[in-house]
Amino acid sequence: MKTLVIGSTVCDVVIEVERMPKIGEDENIRQQSLHIGGCAFNVSRMLALFQSAYVLFTPVGQGVYGDFVRQYFKQEKIPILLEPARSNGCCYCIVDQSGERTFICEHGAEYFFEEEWFDRIDTKDFQFVYICGLEIEETSGDQIISFLEKNPHLTIFFAPGPRICKIAKEKMQRLLALHPILHLNKSEILSFSNQNSLEKAVEETYLLNQNTIIVTLGAEGTYYKDDTESCFIPTKQVEPVDTIGAGDGHIGTVIACLSHSLPLKQAIQVANRVSGKIVQKKGATLTKKEFAELHLI
Repeated sequence: MKTLVIGSTVCDVVIEVERMPKIGEDENIRQQSLHIGGCAFNVSRMLALFQSAYVLFTPVGQGVYGDFVRQYFKQEKIPILLEPARSNGCCYCIVDQSGERTFICEHGAEYFFEEEWFDRIDTKDFQFVYICGLEIEETSGDQIISFLEKNPHLTIFFAPGPRICKIAKEKMQRLLALHPILHLNKSEILSFSNQNSLEKAVEETYLLNQNTIIVTLGAEGTYYKDDTESCFIPTKQVEPVDTIGAGDGHIGTVIACLSHSLPLKQAIQVANRVSGKIVQKKGATLTKKEFAELHLI
């Protein structure tokens, strides 16, 4: 089963600090480094590691950050399908001593899509499609939704992200009407549903999308609901270094496992292990060596 991955590839500027300063305070940086990232890229990386067929449909723009992405793609032999004239932005990833991350993003070419680009896609080649809320929130998000509406045979995996409540209501209604598989964390689904309990939040949201909902709970594991059951799947406790990319790695692994016909519960169990490995290292993705150490395939 082939997956179409729609979304951004960015340069993550990872800034390590002891703690997040309050407004007006000063804080010295412990270390700063550049990494390849972006939700769509992170998802595609997991598909590649699992040897699951995919196409990464991501704009690679101009400027220093676009050149950073372009150089990485050429090094890894990743096809560049979209090269707009606009400059790429970047994501400043601030990581405190607990490993928790805060993002401050400049959205450039990597987050904007043009309607005619979607004419290049032979949709018969795909069964799955991944989308992220960051691109949907932007002005060209309607182009992505229109593409999905024209191709109802695609199984949609939608990760709204932490800005879920910033996505226009009309866009969310159109997307949920397509019955996407939703992938969120606990704070995201609680804020979206205006509920105080996880179970109630999932039940309320399920009424809207009428399809599987996967909620990551960090060190506690994952909770999911589909048309047959609701289930909590625990995970092994690890010491986090930074949490950048953990959610992307989780949904990317779920998609990869499902594309290889694994049952959902088993896919989530594997995804828990992968995201646990990601948070134990710097950066949003795993190398081939780090992935091999998990002994998954």
